[in-house]
Order: sequence, then structure tokens, then C-alpha cells
Amino acid sequence: MDDTFPVTPDDITLRRELVAAGWTDRDIARQVRRGTLTKIRYGAYVRSELVQDLDPVGMMRVRSRAVLRTAHPESVLGQQCALAEYAVPLWGVDLTTTHVTRTDGRAGRREAGVAHHRGRLSDEEWTTREGVRLVRPARAAIEVVTTHPPEIGLVVVSGVLHLGLASRKELHDAAARASRWPNSLNVRLVLARADARLTSVAEARTWHLFHQHHVPRPEMQVEVHDDDRALLGIVDFLWRSRRVFLEFDGRIKYEHFRRPGETLEQYLLREKRREELICQVTGWVCIRITWADLERPVVTARRIRKLLDSRRSPAA
Repeated sequence: MDDTFPVTPDDITLRRELVAAGWTDRDIARQVRRGTLTKIRYGAYVRSELVQDLDPVGMMRVRSRAVLRTAHPESVLGQQCALAEYAVPLWGVDLTTTHVTRTDGRAGRREAGVAHHRGRLSDEEWTTREGVRLVRPARAAIEVVTTHPPEIGLVVVSGVLHLGLASRKELHDAAARASRWPNSLNVRLVLARADARLTSVAEARTWHLFHQHHVPRPEMQVEVHDDDRALLGIVDFLWRSRRVFLEFDGRIKYEHFRRPGETLEQYLLREKRREELICQVTGWVCIRITWADLERPVVTARRIRKLLDSRRSPAA
């Protein structure tokens, strides 16, 4: 779990605790209006300063803590709520619902904003991290795979592998235990495609596009060196025989690879020079895609295949 996450389970205050301390509902409402307190869910509050900078995933983590404060003691977080605690990249999943499972195999009560799942958990399948009870990454990833389309499953399983949170054996073992779950057929497909070298949501989704739309499989994360063996850069995907490489353009990439004090304009110029140098040294050509291209997979795949075909060797 991210050690810098600002909200611990102890930071969640329940209405009953405030009332016991002498607060009235009017006092609570006044502090919410003033921005001192933030209501996380029914009957649960946190100091606003702790959550003011959180993104939607962070807010889901706070709500999860609030749910566990009042849930049955045998309840643990599952699915994307557990994966968020391990900093696994999430895409396409619902961030408004808290998913919990009872470790004794019994279903809990149903309530707004909380999905209680029936399922027996062995002691090896769940743990407690920084006071948060949650299933382990392999189990959580398989839970997402069986409840979401394969593209979403590929993102989370590749994320788990890339972060070293579970081995392939652990994922296959978790899949075997889920073999009778609904939609378990998706698991085999996702596990066959998942790869630890997929370092981001964008790369995992691009890899999914290749598989779904019959784009020849490229090499991933290829180091490119000049004649003196100096590293020029690492390209996301490379079709070596066609002399084509693909790079993904996205805001997250810009933020991750920008140097301290470097402006976006300076980064883009440096990136352009890097691409030009790689092309000059290797004779390759670059194709770039964006988030918008991933939303039009048929068109994007056709564009990639057309470029690859145009670079086919005459002898091929």
C-alpha cells in the first residue's frame, strides 16, 4: 500500500462517535458546510484537509475504510477496492461501490454503495495492511477478471505482474479456485495475454487492441542503442522486421518522465528529438497513438496494419 496515503482507518469518525462526544446533528452539518468535515458515506466523516487532494481512486479507498468501520468483523475488501490498496492501476471499473467479502463464507447485508459477496476465503487469501483488511492481489485480480470485460481484466492482471505483487503461479492458483465462478472463461484468455512488461494502463489497452484486432504482435519495451552502444531510449512496441515502432502519447506518461523543473513544452521537445534520433540511427518509423485512438480500436488497428504492410520487405 502507498505509505503516503493520508487517511488511516482511525481517521474515519462515525456519527455515533461524534454524538457520544457531545456533538449534535446540527453541529455535524455545520462543520460539513464550513468545509471542516467531509461526509464520506452515511454516518461516516473525515477531516476535509485529509481528502481535499484525493483523486477518485483515493476517495474510493477512504469510503472502503469507512465501510470496514461498520462491517462485520469477518469482512475484507475485494476486487478493485483491494487492488487500489496495492497501487495497481485501475481503468474501466466502478469506483463508487465498495466490494467486501465475508471470510466465513456467509453473505452480509445489502446496502447502498456496498456490494457484499458470498465466498469462503482461506487464511492465505487475505491479509491486513495498515489496518485495512483485504484479499491478496492474485485473488483480487481474478475477482475483477470474472466480473469485467477482458480488456479491464488485462489491465489489472498485467499491473499485478508488473508490480511484482503476485507470480503467474499464484494467479493460476487463484484462477483454479475460481473455476466455477460466473464468467471464469475470461480468466484463461486474460492470463494468456497478461505480461509484466506492460507498464501502464495505456500499454495494456494497446496490447489488448493488438490481440482483438489482428495486429501482428510486436516486441515490448525495446532498448535502442546507437553505434557506440549508448542508450537512446526505450520504445513501447517494436515490429523489428517492418522497422516500425509505436509510442503512446498520454498525460500520465508526460508527468512520469518529465525531469524536475522541466516544463511540458521542454519535455515534448526532448521527446521529439529522442524520436527523431531513434529514427535517424535505426531507419525505423514511428507511429503514435493516444487515448482517443484506443476509443476507436477498429480504425486504429487498420491504421497500424496499413503502415506495417507498407513497410513489408519485398522478399517477404
